[in-house]
Amino acid sequence: MDFSGKHAVVTGGTGALGTAVVGMLLGGGASCTIPYVHDAEAQRFPHSGRKEVTLIKVTDLSDESEVTKVFGKTPGALWTSIHIAGGFAADKIADTDKAALMAQIDSNLVSCFLCCRAAVKAMQAAGGRIVNVAARPALEPRSGAGMTAYTIAKSGVAALTMALAEEVAKDGILVNAVAPSIMDTAANRKAMPKANFDAWPKVEEVAATIAFLASPDNRVTRGAIVPVYGKS
Repeated sequence: MDFSGKHAVVTGGTGALGTAVVGMLLGGGASCTIPYVHDAEAQRFPHSGRKEVTLIKVTDLSDESEVTKVFGKTPGALWTSIHIAGGFAADKIADTDKAALMAQIDSNLVSCFLCCRAAVKAMQAAGGRIVNVAARPALEPRSGAGMTAYTIAKSGVAALTMALAEEVAKDGILVNAVAPSIMDTAANRKAMPKANFDAWPKVEEVAATIAFLASPDNRVTRGAIVPVYGKS
């Protein structure tokens, strides 16, 4: 996929999935702006130091001023904005208070909404692509038992994606999302050592779907919540 001369914002770009996505975008000729929270993330990020990469430290992407800071640093026109950043919590509802619920909504839904808003404002003149990251429980809410707050937040990301896709299609902006199941990462293997890792989708495979949806090759797909489950 050819991203030559195109600029991308990738939130969560220093994580496992984000690193794979950024690698594909850079391989296609893109330049990338990547917000990060912790210094250790930037230090271990394999693409740091490249002239095509701009890393911006932020505190919270559910804060409008922080989002404005990120999108104000894009060199030239913004082609694609990919929103991977979020948080996960698995607790039964009896153990989830309002603060825990709002933490999931802020980290997953509010951050995605604000980044979508900033991206749309940047893309209205020339069009572009927005890709959000929902999750399997957004498509299969019953699978979200034991992680209700997370399921609510990611379901909101899916609804945002579909509504926004309809709103901005006339502006040449195509909005989609992927909905991964548990991905094969080092952290997930450590947390679930007895799981069948072979069934989990690999981050590179999920990244390839994101890259296509974000690319000029995607000419017609909008409003989709694409399951990326692998064999799981």
